[in-house]
Amino acid sequence: MSKIWNGDLGNGMYRNPVLYADYSDPDVCRAGEDYFMISSTFCNTPGMPLLHSKDLVNWKVVNYILKEVPTSRYDKPIHGCGVWAPSIRYHEGTFFVCFPMPDEGIYMTTAKDPFGDWSEPVNIRPGAGWIDPCPFWDEDGKAYLVAGVAKSRIGYKSVLHMVEMQPDGMGLIGEEVKIFDGNENDQVTIEGPKMYKRNGWYYIFAPAGGVKIGWQTVLRSREVFGPYEYKVVMRQGDSFVNGPHQGAWVDTVTGEDWFLHFQDVYGAGRIVHLQPMSWQNDWPVIGIAKNGNDYGEPVFEYKKPDVGEVSWEICEPETSDDFKGRKLGLQWQWNANPKEGWYEFGADGLKLNAVPCAETIAYGDVPNLLLQKWPAPEFYCVTRLDLSNLTDGDTAGVISMGMKYELLALKREGEDVCFSFVKGVQKYGKILAEQTEEEETVLERVKAADCKKVFVRYTVKCVGTQDLSEKEQGFPLEEAILEYSFDGQNFKEAGKMNAVPGRWVGVKNGVFCLRRGSAAGGFVTVENVEYSR
Repeated sequence: MSKIWNGDLGNGMYRNPVLYADYSDPDVCRAGEDYFMISSTFCNTPGMPLLHSKDLVNWKVVNYILKEVPTSRYDKPIHGCGVWAPSIRYHEGTFFVCFPMPDEGIYMTTAKDPFGDWSEPVNIRPGAGWIDPCPFWDEDGKAYLVAGVAKSRIGYKSVLHMVEMQPDGMGLIGEEVKIFDGNENDQVTIEGPKMYKRNGWYYIFAPAGGVKIGWQTVLRSREVFGPYEYKVVMRQGDSFVNGPHQGAWVDTVTGEDWFLHFQDVYGAGRIVHLQPMSWQNDWPVIGIAKNGNDYGEPVFEYKKPDVGEVSWEICEPETSDDFKGRKLGLQWQWNANPKEGWYEFGADGLKLNAVPCAETIAYGDVPNLLLQKWPAPEFYCVTRLDLSNLTDGDTAGVISMGMKYELLALKREGEDVCFSFVKGVQKYGKILAEQTEEEETVLERVKAADCKKVFVRYTVKCVGTQDLSEKEQGFPLEEAILEYSFDGQNFKEAGKMNAVPGRWVGVKNGVFCLRRGSAAGGFVTVENVEYSR
């Protein structure tokens, strides 16, 4: 496998980000010598990838927590809704994942073996409003849950609540207590709380200031329900890392402390950084303190964590796929809860069936888009398609999916295949994006007998910096280009556009097959997907 992006420099040092991919709202826990990371996935399924590492730098996706998003509401894409920022904890031999769905409630799922099946999620706090939950177990056996709130669902923001939790994690006890109000403490948009204990202090790590320009705040108290004092422990400073916050404190078996967090880079989404962490007067300092400051700034290159006598491999999440494994690779996610009959494996690759789809459904709202995250700041991906089994009315293709999206559509029309380039605007949540119809440009019609195999090249390259708003100044401006070829060598440009991320997610790219109406159709075979830089 060609390396797309890796933070391990191979000389005892690493560079940030350690993951240049949209693992949004990361949380991490340690179990012995193993580290496990999860992230939010909104309406994409399977939900919440579980990444594994031995050294905090090299990560691979090893499982998903959810096979599908709870409730049938997510049988269709509801962009921006679904699974928000989760947390993962290891307690007395059991892994707990607590995740919010801002319209449905707070859920808990568990596993003894994180690589196996996770339990059916239990809604431990039904109802809208609470987000970003984190469970915590104290030495006396009591358990607690700390959470933030979503203004869009509850009418206010920047407030953290605490409530006692059943020790088994499957329910809440007593009344919730407001423990911190960022509106009163210059910590507006405080959210994403993660709770820990050290030296008799209860700590709540919580980002504030907003995703694009915020910072990392830490609260501490001698009592679970407070009162809490607070301190900013990491800012962007002179670094290139805007909004460094929302993540996890984790230690090593050798006693070192580290912090993983995300950075929003617009098109690619929220990428993951690793920072050294130290302590001053029982307050953490994340990153490196400069010029006598009592807070840290993010590092670019640094020595790797000392994880003891542990062996690890230099690795990264999968991207390319030849579909020989007889099951979907862990890099793939659907645009909504999957259904039986969407795909199967054939002798030559992945058979995507032409799933019936209403005429009124825009491409961006098609459930059976098979997608994966951007893996690097610049890359290209070649997808080899066999169109031989498309029937009249079937459409297959390759899509670049964001708030604004583009795709190459290959539609069987009698004895021909019509090649079209389509641009559209995604709908999300309860709100519609700007009202724009999909625009389709017919490129050419080719005899089906002359285009049984088609190669589609998807290229992402940086062409400058964003100039959209004060908060987005300097973000990368990427251009996504779609081209096609009949021999894999000579490509024609289908179209291109400046990449725009989805609703709180980075741009994804992938494949699809559908037909308008309800009649049965054929299928396209995806023979190979190959990523390169």
